[in-house]
Amino acid sequence: MTAGPLEGITVIELGGFIAGPFAGQLLGDYGARVIKIEPPAGDPMRHWGVQHEGQSLWWPGIARNKESVVLDLKNDADRALARTLFTKADVVLENFAPGRLAAWGLDYASVAPDNPALIMAHVSGFGQDGPRAADRGFGSVAEAMGGLRALMGFPDLPPVRAGISLGDALAAMFAVIGTLAALQERARTGRGQEVDVALYESVFALTESLMSDFEIGGVTRARSGSTLPGVAPSNVYTARDGVEVLIAANADTVYRRLCQAMDRDDLITDERFATHQARGVNAEELDALISAWATQLDGEHLEKLLDEYEIPRGRIYTPGDIADDAQYAARQMITRLAAPGFPAPVPMPSVVPKFTATPGTIRTPGPRLGAHTESVRAEFS
Repeated sequence: MTAGPLEGITVIELGGFIAGPFAGQLLGDYGARVIKIEPPAGDPMRHWGVQHEGQSLWWPGIARNKESVVLDLKNDADRALARTLFTKADVVLENFAPGRLAAWGLDYASVAPDNPALIMAHVSGFGQDGPRAADRGFGSVAEAMGGLRALMGFPDLPPVRAGISLGDALAAMFAVIGTLAALQERARTGRGQEVDVALYESVFALTESLMSDFEIGGVTRARSGSTLPGVAPSNVYTARDGVEVLIAANADTVYRRLCQAMDRDDLITDERFATHQARGVNAEELDALISAWATQLDGEHLEKLLDEYEIPRGRIYTPGDIADDAQYAARQMITRLAAPGFPAPVPMPSVVPKFTATPGTIRTPGPRLGAHTESVRAEFS
């Protein structure tokens, strides 16, 4: 069994916070060797979020499979070592402000002549050019400018955010996709290239028909609460015991089965709900009927009935629900890893996706600051 499909690929990760390091985490999951260059103070992620005795519970996961090398890039000798690492690596992954690497003489144009096969992936708020290239960018700003926040929440209230760093995660995923595509191109031509990922563009890329709805359809999509306009029934319904279950029965065949489960065959032919378009127009009425039915049943009974009629459903999960779920367990989707400084193994999501021939692995937790500095110096000096 190999470490993953990227075994043999060396990635140098620079930068901090979320988008770049999460991309590095994914590449490491897939088997790449990830050497993380940190400043003397360390990546701020070491102290973000919920902490145990001053250590972030996030760090063992987002820095897993990585080697920590402390370099002060304001120092000539440390920059020289960084350059050596660049010239021997397959990928450099960085999320500094555009121009920072050039100021240090570590930009692609400076390094690529000594390593033409190098792939350099940039992750920044606004990309490497354009009028806002030099501006600071965070995932929350990207969610706003990418069109997402305008769609999240209820129409009579200000926009809301998801409880995770969605903009950063999307940029990280596009950085990985771009890196993998560049590696494939390099396998064909032998030459590397730069991959330019902007946070706001990564969010915008997921907005489906937002722009064509606006420019051609004359529709400005807006916040619509817990539903999508024109798609019904697809909402969260509360059972008698307070269990919240998302039921997705908007397809015609699935809707008919839901009506049968509700013992309401009359709703199948009711002209208000007989077609997908009609259900979209009359979604509030339909939701009220389904809610009234769901509140008569306990959550477990509701779920069993939905399963019996093959209706897609999912309980609104808390972390405790995830930990107890049989599907998560069967797929081994929670990895618990012993990490230095923590009293118990730290749980984290396992590798996604799953590979049959070269499964990715979580080999080590996030390292202590500078744990690999001397070994990497000895190897590359």
